[in-house]
Amino acid sequence: MNKYRIYSINGPIVTIRGATELQIMEMVYVGVKRLVGEVIGVDSEKTTIQVYEDTAGLYPQEPVEASGSPMSVSLGPGILGSIFDGIEKPLSAMAAQAGAFITKGVSVPPLDEEKQWDVTVTVKPGDVLSGGMSYAECDETRAIRHKLLVPPSQHGKVVFAAPNGAYRLHDRIVTIQDEHGGTFDLTLCQRWPIRIARPMKERLSPVVPLICGQRIIDTMFPLAKGGAAVIPGGFGTGKTVMQHQLAKWCDADIIIYVGCGERGNEMTQALTEFSELTDPRSGRPLLERTVLIANTSNMPVAAREASIYTGITFAEYYRDMGYHVAMMADSTSRWAEALREISGRLEEMPADEGYPAYLPSRLSEFYERAGRCVTLGGAEGSVSVIGAVSPQGSDFSEPVTQNSKRFTRCFWGLDKALAYARHFPAVNWTTSYSEYIDSLSDWFSENIAPDFTACRNRISALLAEEARLMEIVKLIGAQVLPDEQKLIIEVARVIRTGFLQQDALSDFDGYVPPQKHYRMMKSILSVYDQSKRLIERQLPVSAIVKTGCFDRLVKMKYNIPNDELDRFDELDAENEKALSAVG
Repeated sequence: MNKYRIYSINGPIVTIRGATELQIMEMVYVGVKRLVGEVIGVDSEKTTIQVYEDTAGLYPQEPVEASGSPMSVSLGPGILGSIFDGIEKPLSAMAAQAGAFITKGVSVPPLDEEKQWDVTVTVKPGDVLSGGMSYAECDETRAIRHKLLVPPSQHGKVVFAAPNGAYRLHDRIVTIQDEHGGTFDLTLCQRWPIRIARPMKERLSPVVPLICGQRIIDTMFPLAKGGAAVIPGGFGTGKTVMQHQLAKWCDADIIIYVGCGERGNEMTQALTEFSELTDPRSGRPLLERTVLIANTSNMPVAAREASIYTGITFAEYYRDMGYHVAMMADSTSRWAEALREISGRLEEMPADEGYPAYLPSRLSEFYERAGRCVTLGGAEGSVSVIGAVSPQGSDFSEPVTQNSKRFTRCFWGLDKALAYARHFPAVNWTTSYSEYIDSLSDWFSENIAPDFTACRNRISALLAEEARLMEIVKLIGAQVLPDEQKLIIEVARVIRTGFLQQDALSDFDGYVPPQKHYRMMKSILSVYDQSKRLIERQLPVSAIVKTGCFDRLVKMKYNIPNDELDRFDELDAENEKALSAVG
């Protein structure tokens, strides 16, 4: 490989003087410690490299070695259950080799090359394979069956197939021969550039919801499988906790969690909690179907920028096996700040608030890699992306939040006032929205109830009307409102505290299936309709409140287990009897 010499060093930015044969986006090894870097600028006078490791102690004239390939990650069994940094260095293996503190230039294979996997080969000599087809399988964890796929660019006839047995990562499993007579060995591992999306056969419409068990999400602002959502919120509003809840309870097969630029102690807590969580599907540790990418705020800033692409590449790899993958990025604001810092060191012209002018295009490239599709192998898979945003001062008008809204169809805005009032999830129902509601209405009608969407729309309308009435109350007080409007305020209070508010620590309320969402909405709307008829007969709201119907509705989330939905009939009968008694 060609070797060059460092001319200048500016933080993570290293330049080589004069013309080189390096290509844009090529991975290079910088310095005597062979720090990993990527070429980000090439002209006749200099070549610019961003280094993904700490450059402290690096000197001019140290060598720069080309790799001949773009920045890539290794894909194969052993990814699940591991904790990586932003460029796929396994943190546990690095700790075993270099101690608790990350040492620069430590060379550790991203995946365990000595571990043996019990492989079942699913092809035989004479079979014709094309890109994306499976040629072998192994149990990566007890929860996930890993399917080994032909790289998208390869195709041909199988001329060798190994017998079933135990193999290491780089052992030859299958050999294929193309139409020109060339041969290509397939092992348990392949490499893929992180900035290039893996191809698919067909993109499918987002018509299946990602069920998360959280009422304000599944019912009010649902996310489709293959969709993209953004969670903006200020400090302390619960972004990370909300992503942990979604990771634990959503009906995705694989979870990719990227901690991008977060505080070290918060990331440590996340890693500890994930290792202790129990998968509600299997009763096994949740980590068996989870990949964690940790890139804390004190790690090199360039690696923070790469961690998002590493995570989405992992997600696409498992999607190609036919799995539904959910990726949590916490947070894209820190990722954007890394772009801003590197852009400043490159002396590029800044745009809004100092962010580079290409911030929108980078965000769109990332979120566009989400989607539900038919894979090259003919299976159906999806990648759903949920990105947290940390706007300074909870200012949703700042560039990262606004540009994220442009490229996502689901917006779960967290409200500081709700969080301080201990209302969790602190999703503001007046500023949040989901553009997937219409696409998913048929699914809810067919799988939950024909009038599910109609009930949801009525609940939403009552909340919107309450927001309008509260503006009047602030000016002139609630006493002047007619009883019809007082009833709306009372019912909206029930919706807020009894339906939208959810207790993550409760056995009954931590996860709630959509069937229970529907029965809760029906009970609330039934009491509202009966109360409205009583008010039309001149009965005061105070008399209706004294029946205790509203209190029973608030407590139903704790009193009725998820698997005993028939008890809603008893609740409805009790409320109807109480209201009939005062009427």
